[in-house]
Amino acid sequence: MTRPVSLSIVAFLLCTSTFLLTQNGCGSTQRTPITHVVIIFQENRTPDNLFQDPVLISRGADIVNTGMNSKGQMIRLGQVDLGTNGPNPTHYDLVHAHSAFLQMCHLNKSTGMCAMDGADQISVYCDAKFPNCLPPNPQFKYVSPADVGPYFQLAEQYTFADRMFQTNQGPSFPAHQFIISGTSAPTEGSTLFAAENPVDVNNTGCLAPPSETVALIDPSGLESSAQYPCFEHATLTDLLNQKFINWRYYTPLAGYIWTAPNAIKHMCGPNFPPPNATACTGSDWINNVVLASAENPAPVLNDIATGHLADVSWVIPNGADSDHALGNDGSGPSWVASIVNAIGNSRYWSNTAIIITWDDWGGWYDHVPPPQILNSYEYGFRVPMIVVSPYAKPQHISHVTHDFGSILKFVEETFNLPSLGYADAPADDLADCFDFSQTPIQFHTIAAPLKADYFLNDKRPPTVPDDD
Repeated sequence: MTRPVSLSIVAFLLCTSTFLLTQNGCGSTQRTPITHVVIIFQENRTPDNLFQDPVLISRGADIVNTGMNSKGQMIRLGQVDLGTNGPNPTHYDLVHAHSAFLQMCHLNKSTGMCAMDGADQISVYCDAKFPNCLPPNPQFKYVSPADVGPYFQLAEQYTFADRMFQTNQGPSFPAHQFIISGTSAPTEGSTLFAAENPVDVNNTGCLAPPSETVALIDPSGLESSAQYPCFEHATLTDLLNQKFINWRYYTPLAGYIWTAPNAIKHMCGPNFPPPNATACTGSDWINNVVLASAENPAPVLNDIATGHLADVSWVIPNGADSDHALGNDGSGPSWVASIVNAIGNSRYWSNTAIIITWDDWGGWYDHVPPPQILNSYEYGFRVPMIVVSPYAKPQHISHVTHDFGSILKFVEETFNLPSLGYADAPADDLADCFDFSQTPIQFHTIAAPLKADYFLNDKRPPTVPDDD
């Protein structure tokens, strides 16, 4: 006799079908065709610095071209090139440690809000090859629109968020921890956060030498301790693994601070107990962390072309493609466009959400204060975010507050995962950026100076900036 199919089995089948349930898990009536999420994580920019786009501004994007300094003077933002090529090259970097956040924020303790008038207090330093590199008001700059045309095209066609904040109040190492796990805490349940970059940014994580440390910030806001930078707590990838949802983490180098899995012990799987390990050998690392090489300089582009795009992907740039103030050659917008074009012109377009954001503010001026200070280390300053998908709201400016936790929550709800309980728990889920009932947007190739072939054939060794 044939057994009747139980309601629980029906619900399971619905939740695991092509049209996944979102918003409230399997109890929701909202469905989404999204089965692939690609997170592109660029470097060190703010909306005021990177998106002086008249079209976005005319649509209501909160972007300004002047700023206030600590003397109460109004400073007009000056133009610089994105990279080191052009008439106004950027041969300097700005400190963006937690101390720089405090300087630029200039917190009003009575209101708990940042005055946003201390950017001129942030230290700036030149590339050693260009000792006299500093222009006037080096913190108050915007990137030449001619250098970022692909970014403008993406932001104008799809959804641009002008209230996206980095979750942490500091530089790249903790930011990259937040984008995979919603925290930079060293252990499960810790009240501390990794607040800075480790001492040696090029040789860190669970493979670092015994002398390597990273500063930790306590609930009072003091960096009162430091520890070896090999952490252990849950990450979003653990939730994906539990549901057999495949993922990839594309990165140019194994031991750098932008390679977040190397600092999570169970993701790295060090071959010897830290601090004596010399290689990551864990299954997460071997099966899911994809390093660039001379033979395969742009593995994410190859995987898209060959039909091997994972359900969830993190894409970390080479230093030259990163938009970082020092060390980038201006190719970042073309790099991002090449990934978007590869997806947009493939079978993946109909079911993919591409989320493009930047890991921290980089020390550049931005006029919008964080909406609140949740604790001693959250939120940080604004960073740009573009949401690209056939179901992204077209020509839309999102004014909803987002942070890195919002991206994690979007992935959790898209794939019916539980909450990690870190930054994802209080965050929104990017619902303002999508309309799953709209007619899917037809993809149009993004024009860019450099095409995918350039990155697929770039045989130069991967590079990273000297700091972050």
